[in-house]
Amino acid sequence: MNLPIGVSRVLGTVSFQAKKHAPEIFTCAGIIGGVGATVLACKATRKIDGILNEKKEVEKNIEMCLADHEVNYTQEDAKKDIYITTVQTGVKLLKVYAPAIILGTVSVASILFGQRILKKRYASLGAAYLALDKGFKNYRKNVVERFGEQVDKELKYNIKAKEIVEKDENGKNVKKTVYTVEGEPKEISPYARFFEESSDQWHKDSEYNLMFLRKQQDYANEMLQKRGYLFLNDVYSMLGIPKTKAGQVVGWKWNSEGDNYVDFGIYDVTDERKRAFVNGLERNILLDFNVDGNILGNLEWEE
Repeated sequence: MNLPIGVSRVLGTVSFQAKKHAPEIFTCAGIIGGVGATVLACKATRKIDGILNEKKEVEKNIEMCLADHEVNYTQEDAKKDIYITTVQTGVKLLKVYAPAIILGTVSVASILFGQRILKKRYASLGAAYLALDKGFKNYRKNVVERFGEQVDKELKYNIKAKEIVEKDENGKNVKKTVYTVEGEPKEISPYARFFEESSDQWHKDSEYNLMFLRKQQDYANEMLQKRGYLFLNDVYSMLGIPKTKAGQVVGWKWNSEGDNYVDFGIYDVTDERKRAFVNGLERNILLDFNVDGNILGNLEWEE
């Protein structure tokens, strides 16, 4: 059943907020539960005297029976009855304290679970920090190996190759290629990825690749609007690109200070290679995503 987009977004927002604040929710629930367990334990303590008095009363009756020689009641019978009384008393005490014990155990488990989630997030973020620089350097190395150093420099520093016509010593027109930097050097995001033959969604047909990327970008925007959030790993999965640790926390949030839309960077008119891809002259493209950054919010992320 397709829910109205407003309802879907509300549900998505609630789900995201629950996931985002899971450590705080479990910790607060544990603290509240601990207070409740203490209250229940105090109430249970009030019933102890009555239970213990019942035990003493039974033991007193046992002693009276032993003292009465007219009653056929032996020491073995007395030991057995005292044992039964002790067990019954223990069961009664356990029943009285059971709610406090159960609630206390659940409270401690809730606090520990909340801390475990937080620890895993910090571990994931720390690993992402360590892997990000190394991974990006390796990625650029792969770009150099596949496309050459010139392409790597052009992408990193926004270098444009232009053909100009100059006259040589003999006055003849000679074509010459010059490289210029247009505007400020353009840095590639650490989250940028090539969409090329290593992706199981890539095809040899350049028009198909363009159509596929446009459809996936539209679908990503639809997901962002419906759910209210979208992780970068969700987009990587759509495109057949391997997920990353950073992609678990980096992404987009609806109605945030970001762009409020997902952009793969397909139509970057300043990039000649992307223009070539859009015009069907290239089958591969470097996608650079306009992520808002870390959207979980309770962990700082600096790019």
